[in-house]
Parts: sequence; C-alpha cells; structure tokens
Amino acid sequence: MPKMFSDPDAIADDIIRDVDNKLVVGLPLGLGKANHIVNALYARAAADRSIDLTFFSALTLEKPKPANLLERRFITPVIDRLFGGYPDLAYAEPLRHGRLPPNIRVIEFFFLAGQWLRVAPAQQNYVSANYTHAASYLLASGLNVVPQLVAKRVVDGVPRYSLSCNTDTTLDVLKARAEGRASFKLVAQVNSELPFMPGPGDLPADTFSAVLDSPATDFPLFAPPSEPISDTKYAIGLHAASLVRDGGTLQIGIGQIGDALAQGLVLRHRDTPRFTDTMRRLSPRGGATGETAPFTDGLYGVSEMATEAFIGLIDSGILKRAVDGIILHGAFFLGPKSFYRALREMKQEDIARICMMPVSFTNELYGDEDTKRAARVDARFINNTMMATLLGAAVSDGLDNGQVVSGVGGQYNFVAQAFALAGARSVLTLEATRQSGGKVQSNIRWNYGHETIPRHLRDVFVTEYGVADVRGKSDADVIAAMLSIADARFQDELVRLAKDAGKLPRTFEIPSAYRENTPERIKAALQPARDDGLLPSFPFGCDFTDVEQRLIPALVILQDAQHKPLRLAQLVWRGMTHPPDAQNRECLARLGLDKPTTFAERMYRALVNAALQESRAA
Repeated sequence: MPKMFSDPDAIADDIIRDVDNKLVVGLPLGLGKANHIVNALYARAAADRSIDLTFFSALTLEKPKPANLLERRFITPVIDRLFGGYPDLAYAEPLRHGRLPPNIRVIEFFFLAGQWLRVAPAQQNYVSANYTHAASYLLASGLNVVPQLVAKRVVDGVPRYSLSCNTDTTLDVLKARAEGRASFKLVAQVNSELPFMPGPGDLPADTFSAVLDSPATDFPLFAPPSEPISDTKYAIGLHAASLVRDGGTLQIGIGQIGDALAQGLVLRHRDTPRFTDTMRRLSPRGGATGETAPFTDGLYGVSEMATEAFIGLIDSGILKRAVDGIILHGAFFLGPKSFYRALREMKQEDIARICMMPVSFTNELYGDEDTKRAARVDARFINNTMMATLLGAAVSDGLDNGQVVSGVGGQYNFVAQAFALAGARSVLTLEATRQSGGKVQSNIRWNYGHETIPRHLRDVFVTEYGVADVRGKSDADVIAAMLSIADARFQDELVRLAKDAGKLPRTFEIPSAYRENTPERIKAALQPARDDGLLPSFPFGCDFTDVEQRLIPALVILQDAQHKPLRLAQLVWRGMTHPPDAQNRECLARLGLDKPTTFAERMYRALVNAALQESRAA
C-alpha cells in the first residue's frame, strides 16, 4: 500500500528522500496537476539551492487576469465564484516575471493560448512536440516523479484511484515503467470533485508510492466558463457539421468552434429542415451542400480532449455508435463546472460508455492497428488553426518571429491519421479575419514565416464563408479554393500576390458568388435561426449569471472599439444622451457603475450603457 499523507510538505520531504536532490517531475497536462504537491516541491527547491528541480508539463492553468477597470469589475466576481478556492501554481508567477530560482526549470510542450507570449523564460524552455511524443521526451529526460490529481473510490474496504482527467501521458509512462524502461514514483493527490472514470486509468492503490489525502488539501477544480459563440464561429461550426457522415467517427479540438460544431450537429439531427435552410442561406451559391440528414447509426468519438460538447452529443442521441461498448474514447478533459458535475452524476451504465485512454491510443494508429482502423470509419478530425496560406499550409501554434502561442499538441497526429485512414478527412477551421492593433487582417495569407501543418498535408479548410476541399489538388486549384473562403476585403490583394508569383493565370477571376464574403452576409444568414433560439450563445450551459450574459456582448463591442477614437466618442455621446432602462441599470450596478463618482467612472458608465443598447438592438 502507498504511504498516506495529509501534509503536502511531508509528502514533498518523502519524495526528496527517495529520489535524491535531482528531481525531474512530469506534471499532467492541464487539470490533472497535484497543485499542493507541486507547490511543496517548489518551496523546498526555492529554499535549498542544492535541489535541482525540473518541471516538465503542458497547459499551466492560471486564473484570468483583468487588464482594465471594466474587465476587473466584470471578471473579479466571476473569478471568486469559479476559481476562489483554486490554489495557484507557485511556479507560474516567478516564471512569468523571470524570477525562477536558478536551480528550478519549467519546460512545457503546450501553452494556454497566447498566455506566454513575450515571456522569455517560458519561450526559451518550450519544447515543440507532438502530443504523442511528450511521454518519450519525459522518459529521455530522466523522469523520476509524477504527481497526479486523482479521484478516490473505496471498493469492499479497499481504495482505488482514478487518473480521471489525465490518462493521456501517465498511462504511457506507466506502461514504460511496467516494461522496465523507466523508474519513477507515481504520487497522488485526492480531489473530491474529480469524476471517477472507469477504464485503464482505474488503478489499485499499490500503483502509487504515496498519496496526499486530506480535507485541507481538497480544492475546487479549475473550471473555465464556456464563452458565447459568435456568428462567425457558428457559421464555421455549421459548415463543419455538414462534413460529418452518419455512422462515422468524430474528433473535436479545443474551443468555441467545437461547441458550435456540436450544436450544428444537434440542429441537423433534431430539425433537419431548419438545418438545411440555414446551410442554404450560408452558402454563397444559395444551395445546401454536404451532409444534412439526421443521425440514424450515430457517431463514435475518439478525441484527445473530451469536452462538454460530447456530453451534449450523447444527450442528443448522436454519439451512440459503440466500439466494444464505448461511444467516446478520450485522453484528457477540461471544462466548466457543469461538465465535471455531469460526469460525476452519470449513471454507472452511462459512464461505462466513456473510456479515458492514453494519448497513444486516441492520437495514433500504432498498436492494435487493425482494430483501430475498423473502428475509425469515415473519421472527421476537426481542429482549429490560426492562419492558413493560399497554398494550404496551416499556422496553428506560433508566429513568424518564433514566439509560441500554444503548441502543436495533437493536431499533426490527427492530420496524419486522416491521410492514413480510408474515408477520413482532416478539417482545419479558422476565422477568415482577425482584429490586430485596431485593424482587420486576413487569416488567409499568401505566405507566412512559420507553419504547423505543411502544404503537402493540405486537406479541408473551413471558414465562416464555406469549405475548401484542397486534398490532392493542384496549386492553382488550391489557391482558387482558398480564395473562395477568404474575406472579400482581402481577395484582390491575395489574387495579385498569387498572380505575381506565377501561381495563378493572369486571366483568373474570383466567381461573383464569392465576392459577397462579408460579415454582414453571415449575420443575415444566421439571423432567423438565432431569432428562433436554434443557435444559442451558450448551447451546453453557462456559468455566467443572466446579467453577466447580457454584459458580455456589450463588453465585446467596447473591446472592438478601443482603438477607434471616433467610435468611442460616438458611444460616449449615445450613452450620455440615452438614459439606461431598468435592464441596463441592473448591468451597470453589476459593474459598480450605477452611481459613478469619478470622471473615469462616468465615461465607463456612458460607454457600457451605449454598448448595452447596441447589443440588444443587434
């Protein structure tokens, strides 16, 4: 049986006694970090420079940090409500400010998107890796400790522990240990909110060398709230939903587009005529294309990340095609409180159909390949990318100056699977434009100084304006297809660059139907479905209050206006000359702007009041 502890400092001392002063600590990605044990090890190494401590991890979770007065007043109560008891990881702030002790290193292979830009120590110690390669890099670095958050269950008086949210790399390194290829201590911290997940991550107590189990170290799980789905993301999700075949296999990436895709599938299944009508309105050619039928055979899910969207697909009767009794294989999960609660409260026969596996299972075909091929029929691997080039390369993890935004993660794994499996497709989704420095810029570029997926693996790209199927096409045909899903404001310049490079005929012209690729057309196309509640902002639940939900679109309006002085002046004037009604006064009170006492507060009150009026009129 493992040694039992109630004090994190005591378990840290025990680890150091057993391992000695050179610690190579593999932390599970995201949710599965044993924060109290991590912090106790950090404190010991910070106080004793003879200890050489390396944390190898991914997705360090931090509470949101507001950037201005409005953000602070909006998000602080949300942080208190959702993250109030979550213990911060002690290494995060020193790493961010370049103050890590010289004997401590933090190495990550995936960042929380955009959170570590221009943080030199984090950028310099980043390891570019496919998710499936992370375990081998851990083992090669001399891994000797894995502290993991676990769920606990007592069966016939004997405790068992579930790896729960992070079977991903832990099961892979445990396999290496069982085969004699590694030697490390697996230590656990019990968390009462963590769902107990059946499957290979359900482990006997003697798998662990030590367990921290105490009410004093229990804490609320990190639970990022769902964000509202914009028209742009819904259009992307709906286009992607039309690519999914009944009886097929589904993988979904991280983010709102995944939620939009899932809601698109729900609409297609429950109300095929309205789905078809919405797709017809979205299509630049005025006709619904792709898959529109409901799901008779259903889908099987195999995804490195299991999200709340999958629960919505299960509840809707879409995710139901079982493989050996399993309808969803995942490798890690992260989501809002309602997601964790749904998993905890599932009936035993339902939770048994969800199986958490190593990332080598979800992201690769190697190992029992014939069985995987038979299961993963008509697979659709749907993931986000930041930018794409006209020649079909994808930019998903970094910038052309070398700064890392997030990481490769499993994207390359799934693209490779799409080409290895019969009937499978890789679908990379992106918004056609972005705001940068107060200007609109195209996310479809002629070229870019960095790429995540090379153009020889180009397959399917989806923007709000449609689908570009570019697999096996010539360069000229790929460019034409990518132009058809680019924003109309940038098409002429992109065409010029392609022609100047000799990659398009001088006589080429974009068909007139694609010249209407504008945000206004997308908004108009989705408006009927929006008005009828078919495309809700939060399709799978929300941790924001009703007042906060009303405030969010207004704050988005203000964020978009922040670099436009004339627009801000117009909002201030409108806010001052049109008094707030009862609903708006409630929202202003939530921000502490109902009774402004300073000039700044009066300006913010006017801006928020105007933005609320505008968002309700939209």
